[in-house]
This record gives sequence, C-alpha cells and structure tokens, in this order.
Amino acid sequence: MGDVHGCLDELLSLERAIVADGKDLPARKLIIMLGDYVDRGPASSQVLEHLIAPAPAGFERICLAGNHEVMMLDYIDGRLGLADWMSMGAAATLHSYGIDQERLVQVYRSSRQVDEVIRKAIPAPHVAFLRSMPILVEAPRFIFVHAGVRPELDIAQQTDDDLVLIRSEFYKHSAQLKKYVVHGHTPTAEPKLEDKRVNIDTGAVFGGKLTALRIWQDKGLYLTN
Repeated sequence: MGDVHGCLDELLSLERAIVADGKDLPARKLIIMLGDYVDRGPASSQVLEHLIAPAPAGFERICLAGNHEVMMLDYIDGRLGLADWMSMGAAATLHSYGIDQERLVQVYRSSRQVDEVIRKAIPAPHVAFLRSMPILVEAPRFIFVHAGVRPELDIAQQTDDDLVLIRSEFYKHSAQLKKYVVHGHTPTAEPKLEDKRVNIDTGAVFGGKLTALRIWQDKGLYLTN
C-alpha cells in the first residue's frame, strides 16, 4: 500500500477492499505498507495507532519506514530541529496528538521547553513502533521499499537514506533493475509501471486515491479506496 500521510478514512476503506479481494485467495496473505504514515494529513496519530493493532483477520502486515517516519524519529531523538520537521507537514501530525505548536511557542519561553512538551505528548508505543520499522522487504522477484534503490548496487550496499529518499538516480536507471521494485514517495496521478519499478503513491493526502498493488502468482492488480 502506498503513502497514507494521515489519511485514516482512506486507509480503512482500502483495507476493506483488500480483505474483500483476498477472501478467496489461499495460503499466506501479507500487507506491506510502504511508509509515510504521518505528516500533512489530518490523522497521523490515529493511523499509527491503527497500524500498531493487529492486521485484518487472515492477514499479516509489515510496515516499512518512509522518510517522514525517519524524520519524526529524528526529531524525537533530538537529531532534528522542530522547524525542519514542521517544514515537512508536521503541524498536522502534532494536531492529531492534540498539540498546537504555535500556542506552545507563545506559552513557553524556550524552544527546549516546547520540544519537551511535544516529545512527552507522543505515546511510548508510537515511538517504539517507529523504531521497529524495517526499511526494505526483498522477495525472489520483488523488492518493496519506500523510495527506491540504486539499481547498480546490491541490496547489502544500499544506504538507508537512499531507500527512503532517492528519486532521480532510481528513475533514470530503472532499466537496470534485476527485480521489480514496488515503491511510493513520489506522488503521481495514477499508479505507474515503468521498466521494473512500480510507483503506487497516488497522492491520497493531496486529494488523490490511496492505492495498493495486489500481487498473486506474479500478476498485479491495483486496488484503490
């Protein structure tokens, strides 16, 4: 499933479509979330709470890290300033936790106090969930990742930064890919298959659809909310 960005209603709707589509499929059923659950949309904390809970009956779920989860965790751990996180749509995330950043700045004298209030307001299970996220899933014919890979490098040589942030170098050289790479990160009007990369970020938070790709017996089917 592509980038959710706090769009809880769309996530729940697409999950129902996935369950209906998969009800007659035998064997193991796995939902792989491609990252970017927080920021920009109205319900980031509620999306994390939902993803922490068990997957729909009959399914397993793996939630990969996107660059927005990395940035949120970097802020929580003090590696990133609040202004940098805010520039990526964090105001909506803070509001979903009941935090008005502008009001905090008026009330507290120092940025350190503002940071303390914000970090205490994010529940420990949410922080633990952010820390637990893998960054890539590899299968015999497919790679699932938030942003993409460097096609010329083996998986062991990829950097975390590239896996959650890469764009142009991945797109320009995607003809070199040895496996299909299913990714999000770059919004597009429709899901897009190009060479061996499949982009399923269809901009749900910008008024587009939330998209999933169902892969069964090496054949794909797009599902939307």
